[in-house]
Amino acid sequence: MNINMHNIIKKYENKTVLNIDELEIKKGLVTGIIGPNGSGKSTLMRILAGLDNDFTGTLHIDEQEVNPEISKHMTLVFQKPYLINTDVYHNIAYPLKIRGKSKSEINSKVQQVIELLQLESIQHQNANTLSGGELQKAAMARAIVFEPKLLLLDEPTANIDPQTMLLMENAISYINQSCSTTVVLVTHNIGQLQRMCREAVFMREGRVEKQGALRDVLSNIKGTYIGEFLEPEL
Repeated sequence: MNINMHNIIKKYENKTVLNIDELEIKKGLVTGIIGPNGSGKSTLMRILAGLDNDFTGTLHIDEQEVNPEISKHMTLVFQKPYLINTDVYHNIAYPLKIRGKSKSEINSKVQQVIELLQLESIQHQNANTLSGGELQKAAMARAIVFEPKLLLLDEPTANIDPQTMLLMENAISYINQSCSTTVVLVTHNIGQLQRMCREAVFMREGRVEKQGALRDVLSNIKGTYIGEFLEPEL
């Protein structure tokens, strides 16, 4: 999915939290959203996901406004995901079930992502008993199982161990490459940014200051300023 935003203004009460003149996110690529805390990254992701419609300006996804049909092909994973009160298997199966897939197709696709994210040992465990890393892996599996055209990720690997992070990165790369899924990734991890992303958007104080090829964006954020919002690898 190709995303275009023009003249986006979002306010909370009397405070402007987003003021984006123009933003393009290219179809089929992994694009990193970076910037200091409070720069509007999470608000942007909620707008892209269609969870916040209280803004002015235009948002087009594949040259259309966000609508129920487009929403069927996109999903958002939060830093602290919420799973329903059932086991991991049925949480992952849920997006396929509501889309009317057959039991055999559901089982095949669920087992595929369970294997991809190494969730075999906890697939029958209740989601409410999972550790933080297990919860985030299960949420990622649920997000990619229906092969979305747009995958929005708001710091999905924050506060987890390096092995789990790499598993999740592999899952993101898999869905991007196998399904040409457009991925938008909010991250503070410079290693992850460099491993995953071809394009980047740098935000500050609600504005898009730089966007384009990752190398070009990073080259324009010089010196110690990078250290103010991008964390080194563990």
